Amino acid sequence: MMKKLLLLLFIAISANGFAQDPEFTQFYANKLYLNPAFAGSHNCPRVVMNYRNQWPAITGNFVTTAFAYDQHVDGIKGGLGLLVTNDQAGQSTLKTTRVSGIYSYRQAIGRKFSIKFGVEATFFQKSLDWSKLTFGDMIDPRRGFVYQTNDIQRGGSTSGIDFSAGLIGYSDVFYMGVAAHHLTEPNESLILGESKLPMKITGHIGANIPIDGQTASRYSKGGTSISPNVLYRMQDNFTQLNMGIYIKKDALVGGVWYRNKDAFIVTLGINTEYLKIGYSYDVTISKLGTGTGGAHEITLGIDFTCKPKKRTFRTISCPSF
Repeated sequence: MMKKLLLLLFIAISANGFAQDPEFTQFYANKLYLNPAFAGSHNCPRVVMNYRNQWPAITGNFVTTAFAYDQHVDGIKGGLGLLVTNDQAGQSTLKTTRVSGIYSYRQAIGRKFSIKFGVEATFFQKSLDWSKLTFGDMIDPRRGFVYQTNDIQRGGSTSGIDFSAGLIGYSDVFYMGVAAHHLTEPNESLILGESKLPMKITGHIGANIPIDGQTASRYSKGGTSISPNVLYRMQDNFTQLNMGIYIKKDALVGGVWYRNKDAFIVTLGINTEYLKIGYSYDVTISKLGTGTGGAHEITLGIDFTCKPKKRTFRTISCPSF
């Protein structure tokens, strides 16, 4: 109940304020969501599905799902990607669906370093189910919510086009990138006035470091390694710093992350040549407390085989989750 009232307050404020993107804790599981330049970075076709349930202990939790497909295409000298996300807040009271088409171009810079540049075009639709909201005039002091509200129904849905871009530089071990989402800052207002989705800037950097004497190329097929990572986000007045490390032993992956003043995150996964399964849990350390239930996130990824390239294709050795 309280969650719905808070959601209504958020919607009312956003008529003249700003919105923010949903997020995934397993940043590298759905690479297209992190940075469009990742499209085709695996070379062969790749499918990823994500499910996130945030604050499950509170009525009206946030549920976000995503589906991504990408592969490299020689004929266009780059990668193609499809990304579909759906975000539901307040027991589907507020829904946002986004469908994106992505293209990335790869360019080798010497024998040991490459860059990829990606562009993304997105169609989005946001809708509000006014019938699921509750108001003060619906309350009877003894019987609870029994009356019909006299508030005038507003909301409905809105849709539009959005654009994003990203850049990645990488070697066999090291990788870094920057992405700018919502370049046009589209209006998402559902009531009155204007509610622009502000541009989101993401910077990420990391490395895969073999620790058992294997080379980076052999590491990608097995062995033991550690992978330190830093990710920084900025959207309007909101900033977020994430720091974490993964440890991989053959097919087993474990990791810990710290999201500044918000959450401590534990990730476990299985990463084989063709299949990737990951689970993570966010322990809330902000003022909201552990009563929210934190956040659960599950990832399933499938890597398909394809014909070998005539020339060397350098893939990005970043984490799977």
